[in-house]
Amino acid sequence: MITSRRFASWLLAMSALFAAPTHAQTTMTPATQAADLFDFWIGDWAVSWTGADGTAGSGRNRIARVLDGAVIEENFEETADGKTPPLKGRSLSVLEKASGLWRQAWSDNQGGFFSLTAQVDGERRMFVTDMVRKDGKESAQRMIFHDIKKDSFTWDWEGTTDGGKTWKRLWRIDYKRRDA
Repeated sequence: MITSRRFASWLLAMSALFAAPTHAQTTMTPATQAADLFDFWIGDWAVSWTGADGTAGSGRNRIARVLDGAVIEENFEETADGKTPPLKGRSLSVLEKASGLWRQAWSDNQGGFFSLTAQVDGERRMFVTDMVRKDGKESAQRMIFHDIKKDSFTWDWEGTTDGGKTWKRLWRIDYKRRDA
């Protein structure tokens, strides 16, 4: 029988053994990121945006520390508009001991999955996917948290198809704290 302590030791050893190598984009990030790097995000948030077609969208995003405070769990739910199924997504973010970097796994009800690594650029906090090379192009996506205040911030989803030389904003969400 495997005890929880023994399993935790085995899991830590396996995660170190199979840890994904950091990619070139993390060179601007310090060797070990702060444990509280994403604490501003924790809370119950009203979210709103304008879609590419000009329609307004809204939802709720609840962010909490779980698993003895070691993991940040995200629960995103778009408000139903009656026309299309609302987006629902979850993420888990953790400060990975082996690399000293924050990592996030996102999945949603539309079949989306992203594995991301945190970066810091001044006051901006980011989660970035690895570059993928396809048809001679290097593409990636990133989320950027910026204009961070106690009860609000802006979140942008961006993409690149030229290896990160230029980025295009694909989605902007305005966050306002619900429990303020």
